[in-house]
Amino acid sequence: MAVVAALGLWAAGAADLPGGAFPAVVAAVVVMAVGGSVGLSGDAGAIAETDAGLSVLPLSVTLAGALVIAAGFLRPLRHRAVADTRELAGWAARIAVLWVLLLVGLGLLARHRFTIGLGEGTAADIGDALGASPEVGFETDVPLTILFGLLWLAGVLAVALLVSRGAPLPGRLLRFQESVRPAAYAMVVLLLAYVALGLVTGVIVAVTRGHAAETLAVLLLGLPNLVWLAFTLGLGGSWDGRVDGPFGLPMPKVLGDVLRTPDDSTLNLHTLSGHDGRVWWLLVVAAVLVLGAAFLMAARSPARMRAWQHAVHMAVALALTVLAVCLLARVSAHYGLSLLGIGDLGGGLSGRVKLDPKLGTALILAVAWGLVTGFIGGLLARRVHRRGEVERDGPRS
Repeated sequence: MAVVAALGLWAAGAADLPGGAFPAVVAAVVVMAVGGSVGLSGDAGAIAETDAGLSVLPLSVTLAGALVIAAGFLRPLRHRAVADTRELAGWAARIAVLWVLLLVGLGLLARHRFTIGLGEGTAADIGDALGASPEVGFETDVPLTILFGLLWLAGVLAVALLVSRGAPLPGRLLRFQESVRPAAYAMVVLLLAYVALGLVTGVIVAVTRGHAAETLAVLLLGLPNLVWLAFTLGLGGSWDGRVDGPFGLPMPKVLGDVLRTPDDSTLNLHTLSGHDGRVWWLLVVAAVLVLGAAFLMAARSPARMRAWQHAVHMAVALALTVLAVCLLARVSAHYGLSLLGIGDLGGGLSGRVKLDPKLGTALILAVAWGLVTGFIGGLLARRVHRRGEVERDGPRS
């Protein structure tokens, strides 16, 4: 995770930050990637105030860590039919102890303060006259980071057990594997397929359109943030967002065109198509990949399952996946500087970025897509020889 974060920040130019801040910023990004608490603070002297906040997950770093930890957890458990609960808990506890030590070290390292220049003109003159030297810094809340980091770790280990067909389950949970594991596996493949497609697209853009460093930074820090957002948009979902000031999101220009408005804007296929009609391809990609995931789920399920059962399993799985994406990909960031409590100083020193999903609509659409694609995938999978299938003389019902 640290390597991915460091490379992404280096590509973004963070290696040139003053005061030897680069290691602290890398540590902060890793902490944020696992749900840790990194708070922003500001100070601009006795008569000035700063206000800053940041809530975003660098999901490329998150995904890299989740894949490595899951592989390490599953490796000693492979080629086993059933595992005792105590054995699984023992392996999880060993990883958790090392994880806590790592989080403590990262939390202590992830703290730094920067001085922000006021630029030129009126803002600089007022700041100099009143002795306002704005600073902004970040610091990790170590106890909260440990708590959220352990919850993140527990989620990664649980998903790893659900996804891997070769991983053993305790005897009491074996009855759930036929309905849960194929669906969980299909959803993970679906999300990784979006990441792979986005990676290929990003490399092509970097080669053909230039700006290789900026593109690499996006790929290494926020690729899943973009492609999983595109996934929900392709399903028909909507997001409310806004971009103010000098700050922005590492995203295609068409998203910035929709979001950089005086008021909150709605981000969906309709609003995006007004700026670039090619966004309707997101609907096509979603249809192909979701149907492929439904077929994969059905093909890995026992042959005795009916098409309507596949539809229900797919609907539940897709709704949970969309819920997770909506919670993980939301963004909130702001910074402002004011003097004497009256407004902000201006001069490009304040900004706000927000991106929030319309959760109810997204979940309803996910259920609808899941029911349709799950049923179709179940029908298509009848032609595939599956686990538990036996030959019969008569036609299937």
